[in-house]
Amino acid sequence: MALHLLRGPFTVDTYQRLAELGVLRENDRVELIAGQVVEMSPIGDRHASCVRRLNQLFSRSLSGAAIVDVQNPVVLGEHDAPQPDVVLLKPRPDAYLRHPRATDILLVIEVADTTLAYDRDIKIPLYARAGIPEAWLVDLHGNALSRYRSPGPDGYSDVVIVKRGEALRPLLVPDIEIRAKEILG
Repeated sequence: MALHLLRGPFTVDTYQRLAELGVLRENDRVELIAGQVVEMSPIGDRHASCVRRLNQLFSRSLSGAAIVDVQNPVVLGEHDAPQPDVVLLKPRPDAYLRHPRATDILLVIEVADTTLAYDRDIKIPLYARAGIPEAWLVDLHGNALSRYRSPGPDGYSDVVIVKRGEALRPLLVPDIEIRAKEILG
């Protein structure tokens, strides 16, 4: 697929229609950011391992309090459909027959191996503007984890760097606790 031929801005509806028509294929690593079809980086070994750890940690400890969603689209407005690495969603009996919206998201997590600047400077502020209450950014190269809360139009106003030995409790699922070292490996 020649991404340079897909000039936006596109709406989420148009983006989804491109997929239905086969212009975008299911295995294309793209997401819609600010109306533009953006190619996503390939998933490396460390990144995949961290996402699997997160999936396992949350799946094991949530007991139905949330749905763990991995690398699937979320719709954050008319022109944004990113694919976060991990999302905790409000439980729903239909398991989201349509892509989740910002109001469905309890926590969004991005894992950065080669994409730290993009995740930190583009995606995390996008999540804040959409009103997602909490985001975590896992920096695999820096061996660090950042927790973002208090979203607003200019980003998250509460940002904490979580040290390797410290624990995190998701704001909207406070009954679970995960140590940063479990996430970082």
